[in-house]
Amino acid sequence: MTQETKKFADFNLRPELLRALERKGFETPMPVQVCVLEDETLIESDIIVQAKTGSGKTLAFALPLINALDFKTREPQIIVLSPTRELAQQTAREFAWLGSESGVRVATLVGGLDMERQIRSLRDGANVVVGTPGRILDHVRRGTFKTSSIHSIVLDEGDHMLDMGFHDEMEAILQSMDNVERTWLFSATIPPEVMSLARQYLNAPKKISLVSDITSHEDITQKAYIIPSRRRFEGLTNVLIWEAPSRALIFCGTRAETQDISDKLCDIGFKATAIHGDMSQRERNTALGALRGGRVGILVATDVAARGLDIDAVSHVIQFGLPQNLESFVHRSGRTGRAGHEGSNMLLLTAREAKQFKFMASNAGSKMKMEWIPTPDALEIEGQARIRFEKTLIEHALGSDEFQSWAENLLTRDEALMLVSGLLAKAYGDQPSGYSIKADVEAELNREKSRNDKGRQGPVPSGKRPSEGRKESSARPNMGGGLIVQFSEGKSDGWEVGALLGLMCRCIGVGREDVGNIKLRDNSASIELSERGAVLFESRKDRLEKEGLNVTSARKIESRPHDYHDQRDGGKPRSESRGPHRDRKPSGTRERDSDRPKRRRITK
Repeated sequence: MTQETKKFADFNLRPELLRALERKGFETPMPVQVCVLEDETLIESDIIVQAKTGSGKTLAFALPLINALDFKTREPQIIVLSPTRELAQQTAREFAWLGSESGVRVATLVGGLDMERQIRSLRDGANVVVGTPGRILDHVRRGTFKTSSIHSIVLDEGDHMLDMGFHDEMEAILQSMDNVERTWLFSATIPPEVMSLARQYLNAPKKISLVSDITSHEDITQKAYIIPSRRRFEGLTNVLIWEAPSRALIFCGTRAETQDISDKLCDIGFKATAIHGDMSQRERNTALGALRGGRVGILVATDVAARGLDIDAVSHVIQFGLPQNLESFVHRSGRTGRAGHEGSNMLLLTAREAKQFKFMASNAGSKMKMEWIPTPDALEIEGQARIRFEKTLIEHALGSDEFQSWAENLLTRDEALMLVSGLLAKAYGDQPSGYSIKADVEAELNREKSRNDKGRQGPVPSGKRPSEGRKESSARPNMGGGLIVQFSEGKSDGWEVGALLGLMCRCIGVGREDVGNIKLRDNSASIELSERGAVLFESRKDRLEKEGLNVTSARKIESRPHDYHDQRDGGKPRSESRGPHRDRKPSGTRERDSDRPKRRRITK
């Protein structure tokens, strides 16, 4: 019997489990479930399972573990560690319905919910405990959760738990359990940190991998749209109108940007809401309920806030900006194309970010098929909108001949053209329109191509010093009149140069060209900003503090280091040779009225 024809009934499962699966309409197991269920020796082993998000891994560990439960004892026997409240609650619900006939009792231990209620669920004889590392460890240290009877541990989305800084909590929990018979690790990616944890706490684990290339997914269409760096929001708007997603999840880099994008989308007629770490649990639940109930069609989220979310039928994942790494890209894209459904994953990148992402993917040996497309312009959107509208008209006409005789009469009259024109004005007037950004995209693509061509010109001519060659190939604007901003966070707080640069650009609203040297130390960091960046920094620095970057000082830059070279060579400082310096006001973020869409739009 081949893997494709396997049924749940073909495995040695309790009748109660089979009946629960049948009630849910589950007959054929997914590949990861087959891999775990068909090898009955795995129940006696530690295992590492690498499988994509949405591949059915919860049932893959819940079925065999419930099947091996001792229902005579009323003590916890299985513990599942999850990175987020939402994923823990989702997993607990899966255990509850799956074990409903078997007498399975589940205790959910997560932050933000009543501690006394959780203690009662443990005292009532829970044999399965699901929760987040922080709250579980809290119960262990309080003595309200006794771990001596635990024989099975599941580390669900182990890579995410380590990404979120739960390493110490996970170690403390694992060290508190002395009678563990099996530890199962499930993860979409296996970075070095996950392997280090596995070597320490798993005993000769068997490995199951259903992922040959973490970036490939047969049910997900991959697209990358090139957007202008100075008009990123307009690019996002055009993509949303063009793609017309039924339910979309937009990923942003920071909490401030998440709220900002959500508010702007609502202002122009989209039904959107945000979810991020600054929101209370009630606010998060309200946002999720609005999406699931169809009251909004777009959820704008940070990586951390979206982890573990179980949202059905997400048609589009939109990654707004460069992902922090390829693992982040994979986890984001895994929110669509789940459980056999098709989905679209889209990257919205500037020309510079596109080059960085291509290098990231190539460096990881990815064979992902990505379609690279300039963001649709207003004229293209208008053309597509007309085609969609005409298609809708034809579908209505084919569905009913109620107005056919009237239409025939109208077309015979002298004013037929005016009647049709008035009908279109009345019915089509509220269709979505976009922004004119084609020239901006083409200009940035040409600049990037020119930059690449210079990089391929070969060695510096013999008549020039090496430093001069570097200036020509990668010239930087003068930071004179700008600021050196000092922060109290550094490497020990998990910051990297790329993350600092991206956060600064997004929060302050500057481009890469407005950022100079970035110096990252263990316990501090400093970033140079241009004169324009300095002006914007003064009015928007509170956004950085909301993202965990605390400013300790800001010092004015009088001149750049190369100015001193000019003086040493006998020349004048650049500020003198250029004559009086004129104050430049920062360019506004709002477009001119002529650039705005002409019609207000109401979209999904």
